[in-house]
Amino acid sequence: MTDTNAYIKSSLDFQPLFVPIVRSAIQALQLHPASHGLDAGCGVGLQAVLLADAIKPNGHITGLDISPEFLSYGETLVNKAGLKEQITFKKGDVSKPPFDDDTFDWAWSSCCVGYAFAIEPLSTLKELARVVKPGGCVAILAWTSEHLIPGHPLLEAHLNATSSGIAPFTRGTRPERHFLRALGWFHETGFEDTKARTFVGHASAPLSEEEYKALASLFDMRWIGVESELTEEDWGEYQRLCLPESPEFILNHPDYHAFFTCTLFWGKVVK
Repeated sequence: MTDTNAYIKSSLDFQPLFVPIVRSAIQALQLHPASHGLDAGCGVGLQAVLLADAIKPNGHITGLDISPEFLSYGETLVNKAGLKEQITFKKGDVSKPPFDDDTFDWAWSSCCVGYAFAIEPLSTLKELARVVKPGGCVAILAWTSEHLIPGHPLLEAHLNATSSGIAPFTRGTRPERHFLRALGWFHETGFEDTKARTFVGHASAPLSEEEYKALASLFDMRWIGVESELTEEDWGEYQRLCLPESPEFILNHPDYHAFFTCTLFWGKVVK
């Protein structure tokens, strides 16, 4: 499976957990129903559909991504959803959006600005502000925490301290460039009326088939190649509790409960 296909598959698998959080975050923005918004770093278009739903029937979404494969999948998704009049896609770099000044009423970016390691947050926020009309908002959302192994806090803490566990916030990143410091980015780049809010999702036994599949996919994504950074005891516990083929896989526990958070930062554009 190519990296692109793997990303698309994991994105689709993950939706049962992510969609309720994203809907709540979008609702908090109170977007105008006839507005024109930018989904910057739209990936395969899953959130563009949710954004379009929030501003129907007369709003419009432009999805921007650098990957032609993602955009092609997004166009197929949008056509199947009957939303091709409400959502269009354009290839381009989020850090240098190929649009004129004051093109959009607002801009949204999820798990991209300040979260993707290669995208520098301050200059990108300035560029997003450039293409948004005065008084409009720029909002960025990202996954910020999770508790997935109930009853085993030390193991989960050790897993989260590995290189994979703290990604994309790699060792050596300055504290002020960590996503949870994003209010500072908005202040530094001249936004007003800045806000932050954390949204919580959860899953409890008995898990639905979709929840089980989504959580298993999350376990697979979250701690990749961690063996060399764990003690022998922790590695044994990881294999016992976190692998689907194990008879003691934690998702099969009758009292399983997990929660996870995404944090939204937004501010008003002033020019």
